[in-house]
Amino acid sequence: MPDSADLKTATSPSSSPLTPSAAWDLLRVGNERFVTDSSNHPNQDAARRASLTHEQHPVAVIFGCSDSRLAAEIIFDVGLGDVFVVRTAGQVIDDAVLGSLEYSVDVLDIPLIVVLGHDSCGAVTAAVESYVSGEMPPGFIRSLVERIIPSVISARRAGVKDVNGTVAENVRQISSRLMESSMSVAKAVNEGRTAIIGVTYSLDNGTANPVKIIGDLDPDEVG
Repeated sequence: MPDSADLKTATSPSSSPLTPSAAWDLLRVGNERFVTDSSNHPNQDAARRASLTHEQHPVAVIFGCSDSRLAAEIIFDVGLGDVFVVRTAGQVIDDAVLGSLEYSVDVLDIPLIVVLGHDSCGAVTAAVESYVSGEMPPGFIRSLVERIIPSVISARRAGVKDVNGTVAENVRQISSRLMESSMSVAKAVNEGRTAIIGVTYSLDNGTANPVKIIGDLDPDEVG
């Protein structure tokens, strides 16, 4: 079972690229440490900071919600240089997000994209409420809601009406949408250079649970 020492080796300048499954295994075990209150807080000292001055080799890019309760480095028990993080409310995709993800897979050679949603998501809640009431929120919040509404509709078609079920559907939809929206991401996945895993996080118990896999990730190894 991988530990924080494996993580440090995997993200060192001399390391060989990880497979998508190996990258997820490091994050999965880190999440298990977090859930059981046994976090190691790796790669967070001055030596680690100094070693990253000129280059970085993250094991994964995490595209998650902006919610303050969803701090990727904490819930996966990783440190400086370990993950490349992109965050928007409700994991809404825009040009900046796609550019960041393309940079992560094409320039940094990151083998895994994690789409990270969470229960009780405010953005998804707003989208569900707008769908039910027919009233849209003001300002740029409307733009967020409009981009999440397709996931609400997809969830409803599957008989899912609750917010947390819609969050899971939103994660699945966004994972698929990355393949449709970015030729670069799709090429990396199709060539086996990276994979996408959609994950939902429980605010109550801290677990990160896969709900969607795209690419070269063995379902039996995901856990």
